[in-house]
Amino acid sequence: MKTYSPKPDHIEHRWYVMDASGQVLGRLATEVATILRGKHKPIYAPHMDVGDHVIVVNADKVEITGNKAKDKFSYTHSGYPGGIRAVSYGDLLATRPVAAVEKAIRGMLPKTRLGRQQIKKLHVIAGPQHPHQAQQPVAIAVGHRPAWEGLPVREAKVPMKAAPKKPVAKAVAPEADKAEAKPAAKATATKAAPAAKPAAKPAAKATATKPAAKPATKAAPAAKPAAKPAAKPAAKAAAAKKPTAKKPAKPAETEE
Repeated sequence: MKTYSPKPDHIEHRWYVMDASGQVLGRLATEVATILRGKHKPIYAPHMDVGDHVIVVNADKVEITGNKAKDKFSYTHSGYPGGIRAVSYGDLLATRPVAAVEKAIRGMLPKTRLGRQQIKKLHVIAGPQHPHQAQQPVAIAVGHRPAWEGLPVREAKVPMKAAPKKPVAKAVAPEADKAEAKPAAKATATKAAPAAKPAAKPAAKATATKPAAKPATKAAPAAKPAAKPAAKPAAKAAAAKKPTAKKPAKPAETEE
């Protein structure tokens, strides 16, 4: 057999009203603590808050038995040495009945975070009227446990389907607007084109000037023919000088 553990969806905190008129303080406290903890439910778990809200009315009419009015005391301490204070339950019920009932019920709850959470569902009222009519609480008597009505019925969550995207209708301009838009587009195109052409022509000129530099480099061979004619006259002059060179004179023939 598997151990059942309550789920958050199975927990439902309901509201109940309990009248404390003529009830003994201890017996009232045990009944209220049982409902606050949820021990009257078959889904009770000691580690979870499955209890219900309890409204206690007419707390000023609660009773105590025996000599507890004189012999039983409620102690408080200020935290300083010698700061303890004691008040008899007879005086406490006469002056602060709400505090007396809350103190008795709080002592029967766990001394943990769970107990501090459960005590928040307790609402003690000194008189017969309470301000929780909107919650529609159910009246119960001391000694009668609320009837179990089963797990709460939760509506099944249906996954929401994504809505299909609607096609966005494009705005259709009138024919007059189209006619005005086209000349405007042409005007912008014609303005942009002349600005682009002059920018391209200087680039073409720059490329055209590059071939002009090559003939300048070919001018060097032209200097060589000019040098050769200058050398030829020099050679001719040298050749002309050679015939003019003086030959040794022949000895003159003597006549006999």
